[in-house]
Amino acid sequence: MSNFEYIVASLPFLTTDYKYEEGHNWDGVIEEIKENLSEKDTEVLDVLLDGFKEENLNPDFYARVLSHPVKFIRDYFRYDLNLRNAKVSYINNALGREAGLDIMDGKGGETDEGLDIDGYRFTGGEFREKDKVETALALSSLLDREQALDDVTWEVIDTLGTFHYFDITAVLCYVAKLHIVDRWLELDEERGREKFRQLVKEVRGTFKGVEYKEK
Repeated sequence: MSNFEYIVASLPFLTTDYKYEEGHNWDGVIEEIKENLSEKDTEVLDVLLDGFKEENLNPDFYARVLSHPVKFIRDYFRYDLNLRNAKVSYINNALGREAGLDIMDGKGGETDEGLDIDGYRFTGGEFREKDKVETALALSSLLDREQALDDVTWEVIDTLGTFHYFDITAVLCYVAKLHIVDRWLELDEERGREKFRQLVKEVRGTFKGVEYKEK
């Protein structure tokens, strides 16, 4: 059985200068979380982690996650699919490529046994964040564009985590946000630290029953 209370009490694994504690890194934090998850919940977390690897983002992966029993996984990767396709569409337009090229629409081949009655293995469904994503993609600065897109993703995670506290969804939300933070520490340390501050503030505000001590 997962010890969600302990996991939450151990978050955010951060010091006051908003870096990993000495001896910690992304892999270390994930391992500490997994030590207190049940085998079943660890498998769910692994699905999310698999989706952070670009090489895994193929039709088979999306077909699997968009029918996953955990709602967070389904909804997060539905957004992720739509975001990915929006980025591809933007690049196609910017380079004058054929519209629809490299878009992942879930439509399989004629012999694909995974097709449903409409001829699709999966669809992106409604893309509520489309306008915000397109506005972000139109920014001229690459870093500003990436930050704006991550801000949209952060909002999506917040929405998916509403009313989830000591459960697997709360852990998935934290890990998804920490992944954004971790990436920014590599891209731009100052912006990464700001993301850390935001994450710490949110964790402390959500879990009011947990006493945090600055180091």
